Amino acid sequence: MNSLLLELAKLDFNYVQAIHQEDLKYTSWWWMNIGLGEKLSFARDRLMENFLWTIGMIFEPEFGYCRRMSTKVNVLLTTIDDVYDVYGTLDELELFTDAVERWDVNAIEQLPYYMKICFLALHNTINEIAYDTLKEQGLHIIPYFKKFWANSCKAHLLEAKWYYSGYTPTLQEYIDNAWISISIPVMLGHCYFLSRTPITTDALKALKECPDIIQLSAMIVRLADDLGTSSDEFKRGDVPKSIQCYMHETGVSEVRAREHIQYLISETWKKINKERVVDSPFSNTFVDMAINLARIAQCIYEYGDGHGIQNQETKDRISSLLVQPIPYMPNFP
Repeated sequence: MNSLLLELAKLDFNYVQAIHQEDLKYTSWWWMNIGLGEKLSFARDRLMENFLWTIGMIFEPEFGYCRRMSTKVNVLLTTIDDVYDVYGTLDELELFTDAVERWDVNAIEQLPYYMKICFLALHNTINEIAYDTLKEQGLHIIPYFKKFWANSCKAHLLEAKWYYSGYTPTLQEYIDNAWISISIPVMLGHCYFLSRTPITTDALKALKECPDIIQLSAMIVRLADDLGTSSDEFKRGDVPKSIQCYMHETGVSEVRAREHIQYLISETWKKINKERVVDSPFSNTFVDMAINLARIAQCIYEYGDGHGIQNQETKDRISSLLVQPIPYMPNFP
């Protein structure tokens, strides 16, 4: 062991941690200021967990703006997920989906109060991010953001319709929709612009079609989420997840179904690893973010629902990464 390198590594960790703490202060102020956690009592208040996703995706000090804005996006995704899965009626959800698809504040007149405040928080935050890009790079990106959110809401709405009708989809039907409803295309779609890497015409064209790197990352996040959460969510009345769909379709036990989902994750990793070496219109930074997102998902759901339920493992990870510095004794020559 080289003791000097060890002390430099500790110093580097603490330096990066201090930057992350400043990012967290900014997003905490924003979250308290918009008041969604207070106004929407049914929604999960998971700022710290959402920030953990963000630093797992892109931790480097120079990407502070990306982390701050991505955390806003992630928190809004969690809130809207609860609107669809926990609180909204089917009629209300159809109206909310239409409002998001139109991206028009006038469309909220028919919405109940809790949806009005949720939509305006979403509308204002995303428009602010788009303004930053227009100001700095001269690009109007609202059409991209509008499509990301509309697709996500429509996928949530389909799951709500399955739930209210008592329909259990096949595993393939579920996956075809669930890689969108997990909202990874929204997260990564925003991150492409937030990373402030050069924006190219080829990349924008690929982004419209939701390229393989995004789909594969979303697939891993979705299936990892299901392995960690589906049993508890199904017991409390949520829509069937991949495990239940496979059990219903094939008649196998839950143990065998879980083994199959693990196999699908393994096979998807083989595909996503190839994305590192194929020709891509995206920067290495963006490709790394997509891959890191799949990695942090398996970390967060390793011991169950590390996002929706404040378990001890997630608390310990947040504490060690964001709260507790590593003691070091500088003794440099």
